[in-house]
Amino acid sequence: MRSGILPGHRDESVRPQDDLFRHANGTWVAQTEIPGDRGRYGTFDMLREQSDERVRRLIERAAADTTAEPGSATRKVGDLYNSFMDEALIEQLGLDPVREQLELIGKTTATDELFRTMGRLQRIGVPGLLNMGVAPDANNPDEYIVYLGQGGLGLPDESYYREERHAAVREAYLPFVAKLLAMAGIGDGSTAEGSPAAAVVALETKIAEHHWDNVATRDAVKTYNPYNFYDLEELAPDVMWVDWARGLKARDALEDVVVGEPSFLEGVSTLLDEELIDHWVWWQSFHLLRWAAPLLSKEWVDTEFDFTGRVISGLPQNRDRWKRGVSLVEGAIGEAVGQLYAAEFFPPAAKERMLELVGNLVEAFRRSFEGLDWMGPETRAQALEKLAAFTPKVGYPDRWRDYSSLVIDDDLFGNVRRAAEFEFQRQLDKLGGPIDRDEWLMLPQTVNAYYHPLMNEIVFPAGILQPPFFDMDADDAVNYGGIGAVIGHEIGHGFDDQGSRYDAKGALRDWWTEEDRKRFDERTQALIAQFDELSPLAAPDEKVNGALTVGENIGDLGGLAIGYAAYRIATEGQEVPVLDGYTGPQRFFLGWAQVWSGKARPEEAKRLLAVDPHSPTEVRANAVRNCDEFHEAFGVAEGDGMWLAPQDRVHIF
Repeated sequence: MRSGILPGHRDESVRPQDDLFRHANGTWVAQTEIPGDRGRYGTFDMLREQSDERVRRLIERAAADTTAEPGSATRKVGDLYNSFMDEALIEQLGLDPVREQLELIGKTTATDELFRTMGRLQRIGVPGLLNMGVAPDANNPDEYIVYLGQGGLGLPDESYYREERHAAVREAYLPFVAKLLAMAGIGDGSTAEGSPAAAVVALETKIAEHHWDNVATRDAVKTYNPYNFYDLEELAPDVMWVDWARGLKARDALEDVVVGEPSFLEGVSTLLDEELIDHWVWWQSFHLLRWAAPLLSKEWVDTEFDFTGRVISGLPQNRDRWKRGVSLVEGAIGEAVGQLYAAEFFPPAAKERMLELVGNLVEAFRRSFEGLDWMGPETRAQALEKLAAFTPKVGYPDRWRDYSSLVIDDDLFGNVRRAAEFEFQRQLDKLGGPIDRDEWLMLPQTVNAYYHPLMNEIVFPAGILQPPFFDMDADDAVNYGGIGAVIGHEIGHGFDDQGSRYDAKGALRDWWTEEDRKRFDERTQALIAQFDELSPLAAPDEKVNGALTVGENIGDLGGLAIGYAAYRIATEGQEVPVLDGYTGPQRFFLGWAQVWSGKARPEEAKRLLAVDPHSPTEVRANAVRNCDEFHEAFGVAEGDGMWLAPQDRVHIF
């Protein structure tokens, strides 16, 4: 049997006792260049490239199929891709596809018109001042409700408007806004005070002052604020709610909503001065143009990429057009592609093996809860009830999305508009209906996984179920260190600092005793403090935000601890061989470390530290320092680089 350890990745000059990440991945890191179209590159990215190549073949096969029935999923996939790849027509059209929307914005003279237009644009996918989505109600998870969240910014996060470390990005943002507006005939490209560009950036800076930071927006309790329509009008009287809803064609949807950040709405309401209507017109025009730019002629594509790609993420070059075409198709009618992908690349045997892994992970969690010394009997009983109610989804949906009413033809911009409106209406149509427990929030070809607290489900798309995460022909140790720990990570999200706020049915309810919550919080605070001291290799002068990443870090520690316990369950009574010079326990931890193989550009590393709730890959790999089993497996001793004193190790599950 193969060990599953990746050949050519390890740096054997580095001891695992000193740096597990570099021992497992050092040679790969030293010899691998980050592709020009990526800000970071690693295991996930390599698998995504493989998935993209597979999807490309499926899409191009569909695009070349002249026998496909009109209106069929195959024809729609092919026609949408072809409309994006028709560069000659796109160049010929120039700015024409968005002139109607620009003229609509330009006619705005009052805030009621602004919000009607904003609603119409958001319905076709253009970002607006408020984000809107439909999900189960955390107070009553058997019903859907609308969630409203903060928006309105053109930079990645509110911190970009105020922190010195993002000064260079801010400096480049103003001329970018000026250029994009001038290309549409709005202003002359000036960045001087009083120019349209200066007005847009000043307005966004004021909007950002009312944004909650990304640590506050993680709080499941503080961001659950139910309002009815009249409460909204009282909270933010200068937001034209009726007009926005009219533009969205969603008046009834706002009867009852959940507001994520109420003070944001209060704050932006004060910015809606009729005397500043020109500033809002320029702001809306800019966001329309930026959203549309990747769909327009080359000068628009290049201008948008020069800022978003080069400045923010440090990318030397844009992705190949076919890659962008694949992303477009997946974003618009992804399950139609996913159905083709699942049929060709995910055998039934893989699903059976995965379900076996999931079963062992759940059993390991059950045993862990029964033996936790810090969790009392009342909380334990509730935790076990929640664990027993988990729903695992593996590979692909049991029921595929119906795109029959979506019209796709040779009009790229029309296709994108209609696809966005189709999805927006699909979300609205959920309201008042039963919870769709067959729905997936990721595509089968996605290289990722997730836990949904409102559905109490763990979901593992086919795309991630391949080496090095999951290898049908490899030894159990590496599989449990890879996909097993990922399964444990996702289950762990059900019991992390925020997932633990939801009960077995997905309701936002405090089911912990006060004493147990206090003991849990003490551990999470220790974890926050530990990660606050760590830095990514690509930006050694920056620090990880322990409070932002704590949920994912809890998931990682849970995944490691429970993944290892599940590995022991799977190999109970077996004689585990030494393979490639490593024992079974050692291979488990190498399996974990190699899935986090990766590197990043400095600009992208800084962006991710600001907005990503996940720690950098090398930090995640070396989180094993908290595991007693890791120290035992490799004989880590005081003075070794990976040594962490027993009293400093954080154990949660």
